[in-house]
Formats: sequence, C-alpha cells, structure tokens
Amino acid sequence: MNNKELVEAFLEFKDEKNIDNATLLNILKEVIAHALRKKFGIIKKKKDGSEPDEDNFDIIVNPSRGELEIWVYKTVVPDDQKEIDQHKEIRLSDALKIDPDAEIGEQIEEEFNLLDLGRRGISGLKQNWKNKLMEHNFLNLHKFFKEREGEIYTAEVHHVNNRRKDVYLVDDDGNDIVLPRDKQIPSDRFRKGDHVRGVIEKVEMRDNKPLVIMSRTADEFLERLFEQEIPEVFDGLISIKRIARIPGEKAKVAVDTYDDRIDPVGACVGVRGSRIHGIVRELGNENIDVINYTDNDKLFIQRALGPVKIQRLELEEDENGVKTAYVYMKPDEISKAIGKKGQNIRLASAITGYKIEIQREDDEGDVKLSEFTDEIDEWIINEFEKIGLDTAKSVLAQDVDDLVRRTDLEEETIYEVLRILKEEFED
Repeated sequence: MNNKELVEAFLEFKDEKNIDNATLLNILKEVIAHALRKKFGIIKKKKDGSEPDEDNFDIIVNPSRGELEIWVYKTVVPDDQKEIDQHKEIRLSDALKIDPDAEIGEQIEEEFNLLDLGRRGISGLKQNWKNKLMEHNFLNLHKFFKEREGEIYTAEVHHVNNRRKDVYLVDDDGNDIVLPRDKQIPSDRFRKGDHVRGVIEKVEMRDNKPLVIMSRTADEFLERLFEQEIPEVFDGLISIKRIARIPGEKAKVAVDTYDDRIDPVGACVGVRGSRIHGIVRELGNENIDVINYTDNDKLFIQRALGPVKIQRLELEEDENGVKTAYVYMKPDEISKAIGKKGQNIRLASAITGYKIEIQREDDEGDVKLSEFTDEIDEWIINEFEKIGLDTAKSVLAQDVDDLVRRTDLEEETIYEVLRILKEEFED
C-alpha cells in the first residue's frame, strides 16, 4: 500500500460512513502521526513529567488529488559519526544528495514512504484507522441520540431476550436501541418485526459504545403523546403542568391554558374521549384523568382526588419541608378517594406534591376500630387503617371482595370482623 492508495481507501470510507472532509483529514493525520511516533520512538507523554518529545515530521494531505506527503526533518551530522538515529539524523553525504547546499548542524527534509513502516507497522496503521472510524461513528451516534432524549422515537423489534424480557430494537438506519423490561408497560407484548414507540430516555457510553435506552413508562412519553395527538398542546395553547403515572394502570395529567376561551380538559379529552382514545390505546388502556391545574393547593388537591365530596381540608408543612394534606370526608366517599389498589390517592399525592391523609368526619353513633381491641387483634385493625378505614361504619360500608383485594386479610377474617361490628350496632 503506497501513500496514494491509502488516501483512496480513506475516501471510500468517507462515502460509506458519511464523514466530512475536515474530519476525514484529521483522522488520517492522527493515525499516520501515531504510526510515525511509534516508528521513530517519539514519546508524547513521559512518566517522569519531563517535557514530551516534539514531532519531527509534517503530514500533508490533498484528498481531492489523492495525494499524501510525509516529510521528516533530520539533523545533518558528519559522515564519520559512528552511530546515528536514522529517524532524526542524516549523514552529510546522504544529505547532499537531497540538498547540494546542506551543511552539518542544519535540518533537512526527507520524504517518507509508508512502505517504510514495514508490514507490521502498516497492519497496525490499518487497525488504528478502523478503530478511529468506529470511535467517530460511535461519538456521532451518541450525539445524535443525546439530542433526542425525551423525544418519541420508533424502532422495529429485532429480538426479545426470553430470560430478562428486554426488547432489542433497530431503527431505519440500523442503530441498536434497548427497551428494558422495567421500561415497558406491564401489558406490553412484542414480537420480532413489531414497530414500537417510546421516548429516548437516556444515552450512555459503555465500553466506548453508545447504549440507547428507550422507555414507555416515563412521564415524558405520555407528554409527547399528548403533543402528537392534541393540536392545542402541540401549538402551546395548552400546557401540561404536571404528570403522575402508574404505567399501564392509571395516570393523572394537569393541564392549563392562557386562553380563557379554551377548555383545556375538554380539548384534551375530546368529544366522548375521541382525542385521548389513541393515547389510552398506545399505553395499554391506561386510564387517564385530565384535570385543570391551579396554584391554589387546596383546590388542586380536591381536583386531583376526583369527584369526591370533601368536608374540609387542612394543609401542613413540617420543618423538613414535607407537605401533608388532611382531607376530611364522609365514610361512603373514602373508597372513591382511595381508588382501586390505592391508585387514586397515590397519584393525587404524586401530582400535588402533598402526602394525603384521609380523615373521617364520623357519623353520629360511629365507633373507632381501636375500641374493638378486646375482640379484634390489633394487627387486623392496622390492616384496615392502612387503607383509610378506622371506624366501624367505614368498614361496614365496604364490599367484602374489595376488602380482600386491598388488604392482606383472608375472607374468613373479614367476615368475622364484620360480624363483630354489626353486633355492636345491633346491641
């Protein structure tokens, strides 16, 4: 391989890797310079902290003409000098063949041919060249996907890891993307060839390669879907202020608008849910509550809990900045506020930033569960209190099947508790 053939090979890689001329020249010069330093014994980083050796060569590339010139600067020494560094010094008689005016002590330029690197040197040059091109490609990929973090991206399923259930995707340009199991919606089931949408959550460099992570559980995915499906959100007429999700199960989205003529909730939901239906379907039938955002914390908490009747609401913030909302309501409203598996109250707490404590406005004649410790074990009472039921009537108002799902109690235990509570009121 001569100098010209090497340049032509680089130009072929330029077309294949879509590398611009300036970058191509930098890579070319860098790999050749590395090979020359190794050949000439030039040390750029010295362990003893002394000044590094200076390069004694110039590399000149003209890719348009396929030309590459390497000039090595050598110091002219007397012919009778027994030992010389052939990479840095040249005897006077040899120097005069290059420049008739050469004198001892001067520097003279001598052209270097890559063939003089030897077979091993040229092989190392090729490998370094391929590594640099790959490194450049990886850096470009990292930059490409880094700029798209938080954006929706579509890719095709290449294969699924049967053990870990991670999904490996490939986009139209052949780039690899990973959708980990914990970034998938629980109901997601993908096969080879399926097209998958998600957001680029993050891009990492692992072993000098970019690892692109896609997510379908991130709040940003729901936000981007709103932007795609609802024109007013895309145009900025409606803004999404906050999101809280239990992926695949339930979500709450707080929206606002600066235009009083627009109903932000109605615009997002659409007539009979027509606008939000596509989003719900994409998220595995995730139930989405869209609510009006407000800076009034009490009103926002009430909206976040949903259509429940609140008797009164008290807010508190401790010295550590932890915010707690004590919400008082009638016992028959409690289950609606808490929701299936406690999802409603969890999401309301997440979207408002308040720890929500449900308190009962006890009906006349109601009795606290703590009054039954002589008949009901304390740990059983604690199970009811965990789901916000701390009075006899609040427990009696619940469905048995629902209590079984929401607590760790057996059905027989719940029936026994109900029997004891009913006897209290019969007496």
